[in-house]
Amino acid sequence: MTHAAPPPESHHVVHLSSTAISSTSSARSQLAAAKDATLLGEAVSIGYQVEQNNTAPQTSSSPIPPLQVSDVELRDRTIAKLKKIASETIAQAQENSDSSIRTLDFSAPEPAAPVQTPPSQPAPAGRDRIIELNSNYQEYDAQRQIVTAEGDVLLRYDGTVLDADRLQVNLENLIGVGEGNVALTRGQQVIRGDRFTYNLVQDTGNVLNASGEVFIPTAGTDFTPIPTDVTAGGIAPQPLSDRITANQPLQQVTSPGGITIGTGSVPQGGQIRRLRVEADTIDFDPQGWQATNVRITNDPFSPPELELRADTLTLTRETPTRDRIRTTGQRLVFDQGLSIPIPRNEQVIDRRQRQVTPGLVNLGYDSEDRGGLYVERSFDVIDSEAVRVSVTPQVFVQQAITESGGNIFSPDLFGIRGGLEATLGPQTTLTGLAVLPGLTDIADNLRASLRLRTPVNLLERPHGLTVEYSYRDRLYNGSLGYQTVRSSIGGIVTSPVIPLGDTGFNLSYQAGAQYITADSDRIDLLEPIRDNNRISLGRLQGSAALSRGFLLWQGNALPATATQGLRYTPTPIVPYVQLYAGVRGDASFYTSGDQQTLLTGTIGIQGQFGNFSRPFLDYTGFNLAYSQRILSGASPFLFDRAADTRILSAGISQQIYGPFRLGVQTSINVDTGQELSTDYTLEYSRRTYGVVLRYNPALELGSLTLRISDFNWVGGTDPFSGSEVRSPF
Repeated sequence: MTHAAPPPESHHVVHLSSTAISSTSSARSQLAAAKDATLLGEAVSIGYQVEQNNTAPQTSSSPIPPLQVSDVELRDRTIAKLKKIASETIAQAQENSDSSIRTLDFSAPEPAAPVQTPPSQPAPAGRDRIIELNSNYQEYDAQRQIVTAEGDVLLRYDGTVLDADRLQVNLENLIGVGEGNVALTRGQQVIRGDRFTYNLVQDTGNVLNASGEVFIPTAGTDFTPIPTDVTAGGIAPQPLSDRITANQPLQQVTSPGGITIGTGSVPQGGQIRRLRVEADTIDFDPQGWQATNVRITNDPFSPPELELRADTLTLTRETPTRDRIRTTGQRLVFDQGLSIPIPRNEQVIDRRQRQVTPGLVNLGYDSEDRGGLYVERSFDVIDSEAVRVSVTPQVFVQQAITESGGNIFSPDLFGIRGGLEATLGPQTTLTGLAVLPGLTDIADNLRASLRLRTPVNLLERPHGLTVEYSYRDRLYNGSLGYQTVRSSIGGIVTSPVIPLGDTGFNLSYQAGAQYITADSDRIDLLEPIRDNNRISLGRLQGSAALSRGFLLWQGNALPATATQGLRYTPTPIVPYVQLYAGVRGDASFYTSGDQQTLLTGTIGIQGQFGNFSRPFLDYTGFNLAYSQRILSGASPFLFDRAADTRILSAGISQQIYGPFRLGVQTSINVDTGQELSTDYTLEYSRRTYGVVLRYNPALELGSLTLRISDFNWVGGTDPFSGSEVRSPF
C-alpha cells in the first residue's frame, strides 16, 4: 500500500518483508547489525517521492553531494517512527516464528500548516515521480538524501529498470551508482556491466566491462503484386531454399538469450531482432552511446560465429527509428579466427534495405547490358530520414578484357546507377531508379523509373496505390525473351491477401491503367514509313489470383540450439510436404480495340526433408509445378503477349557438405520443349550469415549476395530483385 504525503515533504512507502531499514549519519555499525536481522522475510520495497520539476535538476560533480540540512528534523521524525515500528515488528517476529510475509505501511506526518507555494514559483502540473526500490537491505541517510541498497537490488523509475548487487541513489540529483552484476533496461535496450554510474533524469551514464542487447526495428515491406499467384515459371526473386523455407508450417520458437525466432513469415528466414554488444566501457546519453574495444554480434550463442569488432564505436540516435554508427579499427571476425578489415567506417541502421557489403566493391554479372562480369561501388549522396539518394559507378571488367581492343578508357566500359528513396508521409514513399549501362548513346542506353506508393482504403480493406513512370523498362517474357517498353505511365491498385472464410483459400487482385509505348509486330498498327516498330496505346488491365496449400505431412524441428536446429540456418528447419493449387485470371483491353484474356490453372507440390543440422545430406528441398493457360485474343505488344500456354517448373536444393547447398530451378515450355529459365545456386549458409552465388544462363544474369540474419541489410549485386528485370505477368 502506498500513502502519498503532501509535497514538498519526503515520501516513504515501506513494504517490510525482510531484514531491516535504518537511517544513519555517522554510525556505520548499524549496517552490519541490520544485515543480521533477517526475521521479516525476503525483501524491502520502498517508494521515494521526488519533487516534480519540468526541467532536469542541477547536478553536482559527484554522485554524493555535500550535507544538506533543510527539513532534517521532519525527516528524522519520519525515520524515527520507521525504526520504532520496524523494531516492534522484529520483536513480534521473534516471538512468533511464523514465516508468513508481513507488510507495514508508513506515511510521513502531516505538516502543522498547509504549505503555500510562493507566487513567483507556481506549482508545476504533472504526475508524481516515484523511485521504487526493492532489495534485501536498505539504508537511508536523511541528511545527505542518499539511499544505499544491497542484495538483489531492483530500481524502477520513469520506465527505467536497474538491477544490481549494490546500489546507492542520491535523491537530490537522482544519480545512481551500482556495482556487481548491474543491468540497465530501457524499453527493448539492455546494458550490463560490473559498475554503473547513471543519471536517472538526464538518461546519461557510464558502464565498465559492458555488455548488452540492442533491439533492431523490424524492416518495412513493400507492396507485392498478386502475392497469392503460384503460376509456374517466371523470374524467381529468391533462391529456391529461401522460398521453400518461407512456406514451411508456422511455428514459434524461443531460443536461449531471449531471442525470439518466428518462421514461415519472413522471406529471408529468421527473426533474430537483437544485437549483442560487449565493450570495455560504454558512455551513454539520450542521443546514443560511445564505446571502446567493442564486439558486436547478431549471434544469440557464444562463442559467436560472426562478430564486428572495433577499437571505438559511436552510435548516434538521429530519430526513434534511425541510428548512425561510426567506428574506428573496424573488422569482421569469422568463427573467432579469420579477420577481414572493413573499409567502411560509417553505417545507418533504419527501416530501409541497405547495401552494406564489407568489401570495397560488389561483383555482378549481366551479359545482356554489361558484357558479363562487372564491379560496382555505391555512395550515398544524400542520406537523411526523409530522403536518400545513392550513386553507384560500374566498371564492365569482362567487356574490357574481351571487347575493348586495348582501349580501357572507352566510355562503353563504364556505367552508373542512381537511386532515390523519399518518405513523403507516414506510409507514402517515392522511389526512383536510373541505370546507364554505358556512357555513350544515352537515349538508347538509359533505363529509368519513378514510383509513388501510398495506401488507400477500398471496400473496407487496405489497398496499395502505385503511380509509376518508366523509361526503357526491361522485361523478360518467357519464350519471347527480353522486351523493352520504351515508356509507360499509369497507376495500379493492389489488394491485400484476403482469406476466404475458413476455406483456406487466399485471394488477391490488382487493377491498373497505363499509356504505353513499346514494340509491336502488328503491321496494321505500324506506320508504313518508320524508324522503329514502336506503337503507343492505352491499356486497362485487371488480374486476380486464388490459391491454397494442403499440408500432406509435417515433421518436427530440432531444438533452437547452436548445435542442432540453428547450426546452419537462422531458423529451425521443419520437414514437410505440401500440395498447392491456384488459379489466376488476367484481362487486358487496349485502345486499339484488341483484348487478351488469360485463365491459368496451376497445381504443384513442394517440401523439404531433413533438419540441416548434420554434416552430410541432412537437407533436401524440392518443388514441382505445372501450369495450363487458356488464352483468348492477343496483345498488340510483344512485352505482355502470352506465348507460353503450358509450363512445367521443377527445382531441388541439396545439402552437399556442412553449410554448402547446391540448387537448380528450371522451367520449360511443354509444347516446344524450350527452356524458359534456369537458376543455378551455390549457397554457403550459417546461422548468422550466408553467401549465395547465383547464375541464370537463360537470362544471362548472375549475382553474389550476402545475407546477415534478420538485418534489413543486403550485400552484393542482385539483378534478380526486380529493380532492373521484371516479368510482365
